[in-house]
Amino acid sequence: MVQKITVLGSTGSIGVSTLDVIRRHPGRYEVVALCAHSQVDRLFEQCLEFRPQYAVVRDALLAETLRVRLEASSCATRVESGPDALVRMAGLPEVDTVMAAIVGAAGLPSTLAAAVAGKRILLANKEALVMAGPVFMRSVREHGAVLLPIDSEHNAIFQSLPANYGGRPGECGVEGILLTASGGPFRNAPLGDLDIVTPDQACAHPNWSMGRKISIDSATMMNKGLEMIEAHWLFNVPASRIQVVVHPQSVIHSLVQYIDGSVLAELGNPDMRTPIAHALAYPERIDAGVKPLDLFEIASLHFERPDFERFPCLSLAYRALEVGQSCPATLNAANEVAVEAFLGGKIRFTEIARVISETLDAVPVIPLNSLDDVLAADAMARAKSAGIVERLPGR
Repeated sequence: MVQKITVLGSTGSIGVSTLDVIRRHPGRYEVVALCAHSQVDRLFEQCLEFRPQYAVVRDALLAETLRVRLEASSCATRVESGPDALVRMAGLPEVDTVMAAIVGAAGLPSTLAAAVAGKRILLANKEALVMAGPVFMRSVREHGAVLLPIDSEHNAIFQSLPANYGGRPGECGVEGILLTASGGPFRNAPLGDLDIVTPDQACAHPNWSMGRKISIDSATMMNKGLEMIEAHWLFNVPASRIQVVVHPQSVIHSLVQYIDGSVLAELGNPDMRTPIAHALAYPERIDAGVKPLDLFEIASLHFERPDFERFPCLSLAYRALEVGQSCPATLNAANEVAVEAFLGGKIRFTEIARVISETLDAVPVIPLNSLDDVLAADAMARAKSAGIVERLPGR
């Protein structure tokens, strides 16, 4: 059967890679909806190629621009706009699979809508679990959704776990998880230099081609903190059994430790098309267009413990998960505000962690029982962290 797909975040790096894998398998997949933020030119080209029924952009003005261009090109794609349209696209009855690849808190409502609709969710939006772990996972269970992780690390863990795992580490002999991290561009930089790094330097990841926000998260290792929280919810493993391992080559994407002393790992070239292809075809395997791994070319692999002085954001993530409830949502919101401020030249690179830490200290922890609770915690944290940014002296 043809698998019918909505791509949330089609013009971002994950969305583009998803469409590349789909392109390689004509007749196997049908793109029903493409959803983007504001990259109208790229979305226009995607619509011409994949001819989806729907396309969604941020606002009505961009929608009208896209609509006129598509009509002039005899493309019958219907154009909609706004957050409500994203939610509708995630729950379309004719859609089987939703690629959830909208970065940040903006992707949470549509990803949750896919869970409530019982879809097969290819999860690249880590905020759905970081912000709303208990709410999101409850929706997945109650509505029979299928959750397949797309982050290379979580996909590697998924592949290395027993097929009958089902979130039961003790019953399946799982001792713990080794979550690999590249260490980003500043793994060996003198600590004194971190205060003066520029956004362009922080975005220059040595291994992966990513958007600017996630590139900054990699440079601070907040991405690994968020992934640790995500792994906790995906695999029902406590933070105490999730060890971050710095692995600069990004060849081993993550590992699973078993009680018998075995350690299973998934290896591959650093290309997001591999986990995307795995999730799209699961439990089958399909060509992803990725070059096979050459072990002789790699020759050796390097590992080291993370330096928490260099990467304070990582310890802040462990702290947030330990506190639980709304604390991870506060962490995520403060990080988004701080990263945006750094990219906008308002604060220094080293002040990202300061903004997050002060926000965690200042914002009360509340229980999360619904999406409204999550959004309330998010809004409260954003307001507090924005105020902290304004009080800092700036660059």
